Amino acid sequence: MDHPTTSTLLSWMLFTPLAGVVTITALVGTGIFAKSKMNELSRAIALFCSAVPLVLGIYLWANYDGASTQVQFVHHFAWISSLNVEYFVGVDGTSVSLVVLSALVSFIATIASMPWCQGKSHLDDHHFTQHKVPGYMAMLLLLQVGMTGTFISLDFFLFYVFWEVMLLPMYFLIGIWGGPRKEYAAIKFFLYTLAGSVLMLLALIALYYRGPLVPGADGIAHHTFNMLTMRDHAADYLVAPAILGVQFTHIVWIGLFIGFAIKVPMFPFHTWLPDAHVEAPTPISVILAGVLLKMGSYGMLRVNWAILPEATRWASYAVALLGTINIVYAAFVCLAQRDLKKLIAYSSVSHMGFVLLGMASLTPQGIEGAVLQMFTHGIISPMLFLIVGVIYDRAHHRNIEGFGGLAVQVPEYTAMMGLAFFASMGLPGLAGFVGEFLVFSGAFPIFQLLTILSATSVVITAAYYLWTIQRVFLGKLNEKYKDLIDLNWRERMTLYPLAAMALWLGFYPQAVLGLVHSGMDQLLRSIHAG
Repeated sequence: MDHPTTSTLLSWMLFTPLAGVVTITALVGTGIFAKSKMNELSRAIALFCSAVPLVLGIYLWANYDGASTQVQFVHHFAWISSLNVEYFVGVDGTSVSLVVLSALVSFIATIASMPWCQGKSHLDDHHFTQHKVPGYMAMLLLLQVGMTGTFISLDFFLFYVFWEVMLLPMYFLIGIWGGPRKEYAAIKFFLYTLAGSVLMLLALIALYYRGPLVPGADGIAHHTFNMLTMRDHAADYLVAPAILGVQFTHIVWIGLFIGFAIKVPMFPFHTWLPDAHVEAPTPISVILAGVLLKMGSYGMLRVNWAILPEATRWASYAVALLGTINIVYAAFVCLAQRDLKKLIAYSSVSHMGFVLLGMASLTPQGIEGAVLQMFTHGIISPMLFLIVGVIYDRAHHRNIEGFGGLAVQVPEYTAMMGLAFFASMGLPGLAGFVGEFLVFSGAFPIFQLLTILSATSVVITAAYYLWTIQRVFLGKLNEKYKDLIDLNWRERMTLYPLAAMALWLGFYPQAVLGLVHSGMDQLLRSIHAG
């Protein structure tokens, strides 16, 4: 299959942050700038190098043809000829919304890392006086490279490289700039993700050697890592010999699924997430919830669902069951939380269960609802973690029981938290509603009991959010917070764009559904035909 180079836009989105990493590292290496000047330069470089992909992402969104099933904005050339590895990037209905989301959330996280206006970020009090700002900014940009590369890669080898690139900066961002138990949280995150990566690597190699032979750049027939070619030759994997009496495609599917499920995170692999969120700096929690969790569900769609359709149909009920456990179990856990940040972390586990349930349904409504839920959760969850960061910066704790009556003192902050909570619980007119509705409507004809059980979580979600609002904002003002200041301009610059998108997508979800509809139709046709 020939994919001529049509655009370098995605490569600019990918390598602009990498250029920022190189520039910051080179400037630090020269040693010609004083520490304070180098801090300012690194912040400016990071802000610019995260703004460029966002501008390009908006252009991508505006110019992407949602009616086409073809891969668009392709940049393609041979990389390692001996293995037929290609630099092959492009977007389709599965990935285009997540590429834009990655650029937006990364830019928001960069702004959240800036020491602007009255009030201080907790990154400015002890974290940045102990550890250099340039290192943090370089790791933030490198993390963006890994996320963007994962979403745009259409060569499995390249996909795996960027998946691993993402691991290291996140480990250091938590382990160096995190909270009191940062080392434990970072190591737990690293080991869980690395274990999944090993399974992915074995599955990648198995698919490569059992896949089709295609001519390489050297004119010799090689196996291929091209994920579109793998998808088009999905039937080839069905004739591979069984391993210990188990069908080849089923073993490979399970290995890939576990690797991706750890990132979702799916029960029972979810325990790394609350620890990572609690210890991570607020901007890193924003990226972790907004983008990194979507890499797991995206990987399932791109690899498991597209390349191994027969195994996907075989495992669909198990995926739906695990998604239901995610939804209901994590919602009950939220009710027991006293730490506001941990409550938001477990709510992410619950909401990603909707994505799994919708994907497992293998229906147009369910799978489109899952993709929409991925995007809207990527808007709402960063807003929630930013809101937690605001109160932590001022009160220096996150104990829900330790507040009370704050609505009188900080009305603007109260409004932002209320909007985010209501969007997360799926209130009609806000971003979270349509995705959940599509998931339920798509899953109900296939998994009636599981869908009914999952729907009960709507009540539980409302209970823990409303109870939190009552304890934090209502009643008599806690005298300790009579001088608490409301939002500053840096916080407004991060929260207001996300709030606007939560409202916009609540009334016009077609902005995302229009991008993904044709791609999801094509994916479903291949699944049911494979």
